[in-house]
Amino acid sequence: MRLLNKEEIERFIRKHADSKIAFVKWVSHVEEANWTNHSDVKNDFPAVDYVGNNRYVFNIKGNNYRIIVVLVFILGMATVKFIGTHAEYYKIKDCSKI
Repeated sequence: MRLLNKEEIERFIRKHADSKIAFVKWVSHVEEANWTNHSDVKNDFPAVDYVGNNRYVFNIKGNNYRIIVVLVFILGMATVKFIGTHAEYYKIKDCSKI
């Protein structure tokens, strides 16, 4: 997958240094993936949640952090829509509208 706006992740890592290893691993996995559907994503990340409107929520670093990503399978693209702590994530009223 082509991961767009990766700088959002890099900016987050600068604020939350303890997340670096987990995010580097996640980014690497996503960029190497060739997902064509929901099942492909679930096979690689069993805990991922589909929240509607092409948005997927991934748990990072033992669920300390969350990232919401729009996946467009036909284009092979992933776009970061939200990245934050678990507590920040729970303030979102509707993940499908981010």
